[in-house]
Amino acid sequence: MEFFDLIKNRRSIRRYESQPVYKEDILKILDAANWAPSAMNRQPWEFLVISGELLKQLGNSYKGVIEEFIRKMENDSEIISSEKFVKFAAHFGGAPVVIVVLAETNEDPREQKAFLESASAAMENLVLAAGDMGLGTCWMTGPLRDESNLRLILDISPDKQIVAVTPLGYPDEIPTPTPRTEVKNKIKWIGW
Repeated sequence: MEFFDLIKNRRSIRRYESQPVYKEDILKILDAANWAPSAMNRQPWEFLVISGELLKQLGNSYKGVIEEFIRKMENDSEIISSEKFVKFAAHFGGAPVVIVVLAETNEDPREQKAFLESASAAMENLVLAAGDMGLGTCWMTGPLRDESNLRLILDISPDKQIVAVTPLGYPDEIPTPTPRTEVKNKIKWIGW
C-alpha cells in the first residue's frame, strides 16, 4: 500500500477474527517499531506481547475501567455503543494478541518526556506496519486507568512507564472513517 494511502486508510479496529497472528509477523511489526526515531537514539522502548490466559486478566481489568467510565458519563459516542464498548474491553475485541509498549523512566522531566515521545513514535510505526500487513490495531490508553493492576498482571517494574496498549489481529470489521478537520485549519504559517 502506498504510504499516504496507508495513513488515510488506517482505522482503530474493535472487532477481530479469531485467526492467530504468526510470531514472524509480530516480529516484523515490532522490528518496524524498533526503527522509530528516538531522542539521542536512546531507543527507550520495550514491547510486551501477550496472548493466552493473561489476555483474560487484562480484559477483566479494562472491562472494569470501561464500566466505571460509562457509569460516570452519558455515553452518546458515535464511535461505539456502551454495550459494544464493554464487550470490546472484556476481550480486546477478540484479538489473539495484545501488545503493550513500555518506555524507560527518568527522574529528569525532560528525559521522561523524551522517552515518552520516542516510545510513542515506536507505537505509531507499530500501528502503521500492522496496517500495511493487513492486521488491525487500536491505540489505547484507557487500560492505563487501572495501571496498578496492569503492572501487577504483567509484572512491570517501576523503572518502566506504560505508554500504550493495542490489540493485534485480523480485522473482523473495519469502521468507516471519522471526519477530520481540514489540515489548513491546523496550520499557523510563521515567517512565510
